[in-house]
Amino acid sequence: MIRIRPSPISDKEIATKVPTKEELMQSTTQHIGDVQRAIAWFCYRLISVGAIHDHTKIDDFEAFYETYAQGLIGDAFRESEWYQSHLQERHHINERCPEDLTLLDILERIADIVVAGIARNGTFYDDDLDPEILAKAYKNTIDLLIQQIELID
Repeated sequence: MIRIRPSPISDKEIATKVPTKEELMQSTTQHIGDVQRAIAWFCYRLISVGAIHDHTKIDDFEAFYETYAQGLIGDAFRESEWYQSHLQERHHINERCPEDLTLLDILERIADIVVAGIARNGTFYDDDLDPEILAKAYKNTIDLLIQQIELID
């Protein structure tokens, strides 16, 4: 949990009085610290996402290798049993978009497609996502962070 304290004097719209310089400085530094903890939480979550990236390639390596060794390409590869199980991974957004998709999944996808493209053939292919998918990820990421916040006295 990310524990934060109330800081109403930081918002001129809801403050009941003009704070002293010291009160405003304290409230401002408190807010900055709260944001820093939220960002640190995102960083931790993103590192966790990276730690399990493409885990189905390792967890079921024999099936992955057998599918790869068959020389399947294109649709034939994508229709294989192993690949269909691989699509459970959250970064395969175009093929199977999770209802609780977040920007963490989007960032994993970006890292995956950029480094894979450059490492495999020296270029990055154009990619785009439906704006509705990005809007969903944005909203879900906000909801995810809200669930991590505890307002304490």
